[in-house]
Amino acid sequence: MPHATPRGLGRLAFGGDYNPEQWPEEVWREDIALMRQAGVNLVSLGIFSWARLEPRPGAFDFGWLDRVIELLHAAEIRIDLATPTVVPPAWFYREHPEALPVSRDGTRWAFGSRGAICHSSPAYREAITGIVTALGERYGRHPALAMWHVHNEYGVPVLECYCDVSAAHFRRWLAERYGSLDALNEAWGTAFWGQGYGDWEEIQPPRLTPTVANPAQRLDFARFASDSALANFRHERELLRELSPGTPVTTNFMVSPTQCDSMDYWAWGREVDLVTNDHYLVAEEDRNHINLAMAADLSRSVGGGRPWLLLEHSTSGVNWQRRGIAKRPGEMARNSLAHVARGSEGALFFQWRASRAGAEKFHSAMVPHAGTDSRIWREVVQLGSDLGRLAEIRGSETVADAAVVWDWQSWWAQKLEWRPSEDLDTRERAEAFYAALYDRHLTVDFVPPEDGALDGGALDRYPLVVVPALYLASARAGERLRRYVEGGGTLLVSYFSGIVDEHDAVHPGPHPGALRGVLGLTVEEFQPLHAGRAVRLTGSEGVPDLSADTWAETVVTRGAEPVWRYADGPAAGGPAVTRHRLGEGTAWYVSARLGRDDLDAVLALALADARLPDRDELPRDLEVVRRRGGSGAVYLFAINHNDAEVTMPLPGAGVELLTGADVAGKLGVPGGGVRVVRLAG
Repeated sequence: MPHATPRGLGRLAFGGDYNPEQWPEEVWREDIALMRQAGVNLVSLGIFSWARLEPRPGAFDFGWLDRVIELLHAAEIRIDLATPTVVPPAWFYREHPEALPVSRDGTRWAFGSRGAICHSSPAYREAITGIVTALGERYGRHPALAMWHVHNEYGVPVLECYCDVSAAHFRRWLAERYGSLDALNEAWGTAFWGQGYGDWEEIQPPRLTPTVANPAQRLDFARFASDSALANFRHERELLRELSPGTPVTTNFMVSPTQCDSMDYWAWGREVDLVTNDHYLVAEEDRNHINLAMAADLSRSVGGGRPWLLLEHSTSGVNWQRRGIAKRPGEMARNSLAHVARGSEGALFFQWRASRAGAEKFHSAMVPHAGTDSRIWREVVQLGSDLGRLAEIRGSETVADAAVVWDWQSWWAQKLEWRPSEDLDTRERAEAFYAALYDRHLTVDFVPPEDGALDGGALDRYPLVVVPALYLASARAGERLRRYVEGGGTLLVSYFSGIVDEHDAVHPGPHPGALRGVLGLTVEEFQPLHAGRAVRLTGSEGVPDLSADTWAETVVTRGAEPVWRYADGPAAGGPAVTRHRLGEGTAWYVSARLGRDDLDAVLALALADARLPDRDELPRDLEVVRRRGGSGAVYLFAINHNDAEVTMPLPGAGVELLTGADVAGKLGVPGGGVRVVRLAG
């Protein structure tokens, strides 16, 4: 897999989106002076500048950008130069209104926001070719250029377009995928409801229908939409590689399931030279640092475990959330360093200076409306200094204890209509299992269900693999997990997994289809629960009773042994949680929706099978993560999300890099603070 780092950085990246076109030129020199004061060494430039750079078709104005770049270069600030293709100019849409996307109900969205693009539009492809070529020719070899930033947050706020141009493109995509109409009809199950197609021209996007549309068609259209945007990214990338050889090319992802659910980032991760991600804390969520950790682990994982870069997050409140809750003192640094602990090669923000106008004028910034005599600015300067002290960790890789199987395509399929319960929620289960692992102080790699290209296919390096929600699982995915368990691994699988194949067709035979063999059981019937009702699970002596809601199943063991049974409810007396010894390993199955505390009781037994440590000596919400360098150096990050100081045992002696203090035996971490220890070899 391609991998690179921003060119010309001697330490961790620090900075943010810089939008000088929003300000008079006399402000620019002040900006540069403040950047130097804060320790900024990288800014993202030109993301929303197309209308300024090409005010009329084919007429370019680069003078203002030349001046900004020279100011930054003179100050030794590197540039992440964007192609501004996320917002074409108004003149483009006046000439090509057909390039505006159409919603599923037939509404054509209007210009006046961002990301309003039909990715199948030939006019859009022609226009981006012009602006990207012009930028590449002018700046492709500029000494300040650190990397190229293509587009911005593909898939946000809209990805799918249902216009006639997209329909024709969709048909071409299907013809390439299936080769024949017979194969397509078989894959889509069109014998149901008499939907068979006899000519490619009969196929349309899954626009609104009187009742539920064909789920296989819906799933393929989601794949098509992600692939269409990816094709435009590849087009820009190849132009830039030709005009700017050796310069890394990326685009900023939003891998957190809370922020973007339309992109298959396993596919996208293979196409960028460096994975970059934008993450915004869910401010109203209790213990939102867990969601942050999950997003950081997922970002690292789509890059194959290599270092990545946090390209956007917030200094404080986010104005597009329901409530723009401000971060508490120290929270900005804690958030930033949590990303760094989990593999980011720095921390950048949206944006440098708070906007006076536009939709995001109440979004926090490195230079807030309050100016430099403010807590936020003082914390920004301190963070820049702290990141400077951590320069030696560049290139080191985060050490994971366990793996979680995650798949965007399975999530898309499960979200479609008419599943056995509308309360089934892929994201909720993934977050619940991740939180249970987090509270056990385990660092997680995410892995795709069958594509081993990103992880070398080597599941066996993980003592524990968790499958929180994998409704769609191919036969290959099932076989991969079976081999893992037979080879000595411990597998923990949650309900409603392994049910359908890649076409959303139920696997032949009893549920759970692709996972029957590895789990040693069959599911005779799903038992969704009434809203608000719960069932009790009982186990053998010494095993606590558990409570579940939302979901239960009638399970028949076929080699597995029950560890908990249903004490009441529709599956009363039957197995609820099972354990299957297979080859050298063990596979666990949880057939009910357990809350996080009850889930921990099952996880504890699975961890014992996996011979993973309890780490009970670590306080709750003390986040402990390790990065390991190529020379064998180990860096221990201890991030305290509690208000009070905590003390943790230290495996040996070392140097705390933020304070320069020698430490040994134990480590004190202030309330809300962070410590980073280089452990002695």
